[in-house]
Amino acid sequence: MDFTLSPQDWTVIGLSLKVSLVAVAVMLPIAFALAWILARWRFPGKLLLDALVHLPLVLPPVVLGYLLLVVFGRRGPVGSALEAWFGIRIAFSGAAGVIACAVVGFPLMVRAIRQSAEAIDPRYARAARSLGASELRIFLTVTLPLMSPGILTGITLAFARAVGEFGATITLAGNIPGRTQTLPLALFTVTQSPGG
Repeated sequence: MDFTLSPQDWTVIGLSLKVSLVAVAVMLPIAFALAWILARWRFPGKLLLDALVHLPLVLPPVVLGYLLLVVFGRRGPVGSALEAWFGIRIAFSGAAGVIACAVVGFPLMVRAIRQSAEAIDPRYARAARSLGASELRIFLTVTLPLMSPGILTGITLAFARAVGEFGATITLAGNIPGRTQTLPLALFTVTQSPGG
């Protein structure tokens, strides 16, 4: 059996890695901010926000992709506005793959970062404050290093989920070779083809 990869295979792998890396880069600052808010703040509606963040984990990926298509499609509220104002079409584009992967991986990243933020003993910050450290310095030299294992875990989980994303991606981005066909979509195509 020959396991050499064709140029088309390398294109699929490259696109999968690119989409996943961009999705992780896009969601990291948002996930970090949301995880910090959920870990450190108390406010009305916190439970609802937490439930909304975790919704992509419980919805079937195809349903999630359909909801994204409703929002980002040409007739959707965001998709129609982007097309009318900037001439940008999201659905069935490379950006659609990034959005689908980011939305599906987002709860995993938020959860890992939030758990690391909640695990930090507040006495460390109090001790640094008592020694005259500013809040920014405490955050950069105490809090962030203590959170780094959770941040790395969140990045790894979200990246892995993005690489393997199928349902939301095929629904929002389609399965267009060379443009939106990521590794799971290519594998699906091969297994559905006679003699694939």
